[in-house]
Amino acid sequence: MKITSPLALALLLAIASTPAVSELQTSTIEYTVNDSVFSGYLAYDDDFKGERPGVLVVHEWWGHNEFARSEAEKLASAGYTAFALDMYGSGKQASHPEDAQKLMQATMGDKQAMEDRFRAAMKVLQDQNTVDASRIAAQGYCFGGAVVLNMARMGLDLDGVVSFHGSLGSDISPEQGGVSPRLLVYTGGSDEFVPVDQVTGFVGEMMNAEADLTLVSFPDAKHSFMSPAADEIAEKFGMPIAYNEEAASRAWERTLRFYGEIFNR
Repeated sequence: MKITSPLALALLLAIASTPAVSELQTSTIEYTVNDSVFSGYLAYDDDFKGERPGVLVVHEWWGHNEFARSEAEKLASAGYTAFALDMYGSGKQASHPEDAQKLMQATMGDKQAMEDRFRAAMKVLQDQNTVDASRIAAQGYCFGGAVVLNMARMGLDLDGVVSFHGSLGSDISPEQGGVSPRLLVYTGGSDEFVPVDQVTGFVGEMMNAEADLTLVSFPDAKHSFMSPAADEIAEKFGMPIAYNEEAASRAWERTLRFYGEIFNR
């Protein structure tokens, strides 16, 4: 190719020297658990090369929705491969609290099914070529927070577990020394769904289990303080929940530091 124009040559050199722009890669992945189909959402940033830690994201009681996917994308932008899993199956979602409660209770009431669904999603994440299968964490919101804490109680091999305004009570009792992941738990001091006695009971439970626990309470935060949609939902259904921008921001920044510590990044 012969270039005679100085301007054309300059443009060609400029294009050649321009660094590639990183791009967030996302995809919907269907997987099967005990003959039922589930649908998760994978996200990673191709600007980060090679294998990296993976983080499972467990949705609120509403089901696998846009909020869960957006949290996975935030993790991807921070250098992780994230998989927003599906705990209900076939992408089931609820638009009313009564329906959400039914879905949540059906899932939490079947401990084996809950574990099977989580483990299946964990394997999907570990099988990705951008993931170091030996470095996996999980985080959850409300219902999802309870799920990830129960996985820790059950002794699953996770490096870290983060619960955002999740229920802290459970009928699953961990064995002494049986909680292997480091735990980071955020709760709201004004959360009517997670009262003080539940918080103190949880702390005692984890002390007896000799778990590595950090618990952060935001005094003025209500339930669902991480979710920007909480205020609209509160007004629509008269629920005592609210988005708290300061608490959400501080929790997210601390979570990224937590992952940096446990993964030595």
